[in-house]
Amino acid sequence: MSISVIIPTYNAELYLPKLLEALKLQTVSFELIIIDSSSTDNTLKIVQEYADKIISIPQSDFDHGGTRTKAGKEANGDILVFLTQDALPYNNKAIENIVKIFDDPKIGASYGRQLAYKDTNPFGTHLREFNYGTNSYIRNLKDKNKFGIKTAFLSDSFASYRRESLEKIGWIKDGLIVGEDTYAGAKILLNDYSLAYIADAKVYHSHNYTIIQEFKRYFDIGVFHKREDWILKEFGKAEGEGGKYIKSEIKYLISNNLYHLIPQFFIRNGMKYIGYKLGQKHQSIPPKIIKKISMHSFWWDFMKIDKN
Repeated sequence: MSISVIIPTYNAELYLPKLLEALKLQTVSFELIIIDSSSTDNTLKIVQEYADKIISIPQSDFDHGGTRTKAGKEANGDILVFLTQDALPYNNKAIENIVKIFDDPKIGASYGRQLAYKDTNPFGTHLREFNYGTNSYIRNLKDKNKFGIKTAFLSDSFASYRRESLEKIGWIKDGLIVGEDTYAGAKILLNDYSLAYIADAKVYHSHNYTIIQEFKRYFDIGVFHKREDWILKEFGKAEGEGGKYIKSEIKYLISNNLYHLIPQFFIRNGMKYIGYKLGQKHQSIPPKIIKKISMHSFWWDFMKIDKN
């Protein structure tokens, strides 16, 4: 099966030299596609040496789902691997390991393990350890009764899709503020494919979000779940998974003697919850306020707020 690696970029000059050199050392060959949202730095100059295809779009046209779909449709690969610009392969087998599962025709998509960068704070580090364990697994639609919304979990920071599975779901739709990977995962499961987590396909990828950034991020997640409420109806509410995460995080802080971070733990998770709930009720919030409390504020310039 042929492979295409797709990286959406915007002002990525700080990340690309290491990322592109790491991709150059991979053990499998692939087509490299860069889809750039009108970067104003040296991004396009850097990728010229590495990319097989460069697609440029206006910044205003960037869309988490639609941009990936545009690049995917122009790709030649039977398997499409998506990376974000701030991810870095752990070793030279990252791409090989994430695509080998597709020997199983039942697999529609897979995602790899994300490791925290060394300078990541304890909250960002725990998030990676909670979401990306050391054991691989495969899940299908029947698992939703046990795992709920986590059944459809994917991460486009490092994910691969069988092209055929994306074609069968009509690709990833435009207009998603976040959650294009969860959207695709849910649709793929509903089309009788399975999703695989590949623990030995590893990249470094993490964030040091502030409390305000966490609030804004979860506001956007709430918007996504409200606008795509069929996912929660099909797989279950997100609050249950959130409860498991909170218990895991407090245990992590205590076991690592990070008692001084416990007050921040309560504030941080309280703000996440408030942000998420406000996102679910975004139709009732004035547009000017929405743009101030959304992490992807530009998105609201192009999407109408449904008041119904």
